[in-house]
Amino acid sequence: MKIIECPRDAMQGLRSFIPTRKKIAYINKLLEVGFDTIDFGSFVSPKAIPQMKDTEEVLAGLNLSNTKSKLLAIVANLRGANDACRFDEIQYLGYPLSLSETFQRRNTHRSVEDAFNDLAQMQELCQDNEKTLAVYLSMGFGNPYGDPYEMEYVMEFIEKLDKLEVQVISLADTIGVSEPAVIEILFTTVIPKFPHIEFGAHLHSTPGTIDEKVKAVYEAGCRRVDGSIKGFGGCPMAKDDLIGNVATEKILRYFNQNGIETGISEQKFQGAMAMVPAVFG
Repeated sequence: MKIIECPRDAMQGLRSFIPTRKKIAYINKLLEVGFDTIDFGSFVSPKAIPQMKDTEEVLAGLNLSNTKSKLLAIVANLRGANDACRFDEIQYLGYPLSLSETFQRRNTHRSVEDAFNDLAQMQELCQDNEKTLAVYLSMGFGNPYGDPYEMEYVMEFIEKLDKLEVQVISLADTIGVSEPAVIEILFTTVIPKFPHIEFGAHLHSTPGTIDEKVKAVYEAGCRRVDGSIKGFGGCPMAKDDLIGNVATEKILRYFNQNGIETGISEQKFQGAMAMVPAVFG
């Protein structure tokens, strides 16, 4: 089972700037744990996401000499993709593509059509620079705007991404509306139809529904799941303070209780957990 830890997602919405040295120390600790991938930073406008303005400095301070974890950086446009491709240390470029036209414009100031055009050029960049493009299908389980959402619509997006030869697609429950039955239907439909694509789950949840969602993801055949220690981060539009990222410790608890291998060192993970108060306050 691949666990993707997301300190970037946990940090990006915080108003108080986390000092670069603290980010570096925390992510270096995460690199020791055994996560498949660390979503460590983003190449976006510092005006839009000021917390991530030091991503290049953070990257320069990371110790990658003794880790199996890969690095993922989020980009929102072609400029960001070009910036990220300059660094050999980054394996994945993540791009948020929304099933909701409304949210796509709010999130990246682009239409869905423009976003697909950007993705075609990003894929060329990634292939030329030996990177893997990971697309996050945000509003993947529904949206609050009344924009179209149904299984056929999701499949249409995935088919377009498949034509671009996108290898990793993470279905993102941006506002925490997914339920186990919907999770099961979605993954059991798309995984068999596109066996050459690695599908992931990036869920938001209230604390009380995490276990049932993780269970549904695994039993539906998904083997890539995002988490954030202590559940930090989430969507500011969720309109519910309890809705945040799925807590990594709860993901691991479920897998450990069910004998599912994650490659995570429990001792190193506890060491990373111990750093959280100093980093996040």
